[in-house]
Parts: sequence; C-alpha cells; structure tokens
Amino acid sequence: MTAVVITQPMLFPWPGFFEQLMLADSYIYLDDIQFSKGSFTNRIQLLRGSDRCWMTVPLARKGTFQKISELQAVGDDWKKSHRELLRQSLLGAPYINDALSIFDTAYNQSSLIDLLIASIEEPARYMGIGPNRKISRTSDMEIPGTSWRRVLDIVLHAGGDEYLTGHGAANYLDHNVFDVEGVQVKYMNYSRTTWPQPGGASTPYVSILDLIARMGPEARNCLIPATVAWQDFLKEETVTS
Repeated sequence: MTAVVITQPMLFPWPGFFEQLMLADSYIYLDDIQFSKGSFTNRIQLLRGSDRCWMTVPLARKGTFQKISELQAVGDDWKKSHRELLRQSLLGAPYINDALSIFDTAYNQSSLIDLLIASIEEPARYMGIGPNRKISRTSDMEIPGTSWRRVLDIVLHAGGDEYLTGHGAANYLDHNVFDVEGVQVKYMNYSRTTWPQPGGASTPYVSILDLIARMGPEARNCLIPATVAWQDFLKEETVTS
C-alpha cells in the first residue's frame, strides 16, 4: 500500500497532525488553494499558564483572495514577538532550547510558505518522522479541478492506493468513487494523548513545540497513529450526531 496525505501548510500544528504524518508514504502540501481566514494556516495555540493563547502571523491584506503559496507577512517584528511569546509559554520546560532551535530554523526561511512548511518538517525531523517519505507541493503538479475530484486525481498522480485524511473531509468526499478508482479512504483516529503541562493544563490542542519542549526525545512516544475505514467512520459519526 502507498499511503498519501494531502494537507495545507500550517504553522507548527498540534501533535495529532504528526500522527497523520507518521503514516504517510507520500506527503503533499496543498499550497495552491485560496487561503481561508480563521484556519490554522498562519496561527496556532500556545499555553499561557493553564490557559491558551494564539500565535498568529499577520498577513498582508489579511490574506484576502490569495493562494497559500503567495501569502506574505506584514513587517518583521512579528518574528521577534513570536519567539518571546513561545519562550514565555515554555519557561521551565526541560527541553525548551530544543523547541526554540526548531523555531529559529523555521523562522529563518525567506518566504512565508517555506516557513510554514519548515514548521512542519523541522519538528518531524527532530522526532524522526518519515525520513523516507516523498514530499511534494500541489503548486508544482499542475493538476486542475476542485473539491474531492482534484483530491482523488492528486492521490492517483502520486501513485497512492490509500488516502489518509482528517475528519473534515467527510463533508465532501465521494467515498464510493475513491473505491472504484482503487483508493481506500481512511480517517485519522487521533489519540489525543496528553503530556505533563504546567498550571494544571492537560490539552493536546497546542503546538507541537509544547510537546517537544516538555518531552524532548520522548515526544514521539506520545504520538499513537491510527486510522479507521471510511465506512466505519461515517457509521460512528451517524450514531454520535
């Protein structure tokens, strides 16, 4: 089986994202679609004590009507303020320097799209995730179309016979057509594993940098990747809705 994962570039995403990455043979950055305001493309949550706060890259023209690959940030001060916000969030964590080093490497990229991709690839490299997986960008593929049909064409172009996706895809995928084309759709069954956090906090819904700063080389042990077939996923969604 060749498992394909297609997701938008995101700023230091939550650990569940990396569970999906661990299962990918081919990982494709969906970077040529229009930026969606309010998405996790340019923002992520950090801990502030036991609460959470946002770390957001300010976008020129707020990213309106721009492809993700074309996004540009406003000014340079945000890089310094982000580093200080992250440092304050991770104070006292035993591996804070590891997390800050990953941050510095990603934020040293010249373009925003490269920064976003590095903010995924650098944590993955630290945790030893997918060193042999194939990495691509849809902006280099020239595959036309929209919605689920384009997703299927991208998977087939990558030689995939298994498509691993997050839960939101259940709203638009035509699963039966994927089956006919020889592609098995599987949904992530996120472990949502927590780790020791300060102030009584216990949440997996923060940046991967929090996990790395507090667990260091053991961070990967908190990632437990698993999937469920689309038929079972939809059945479970129907029961719980």
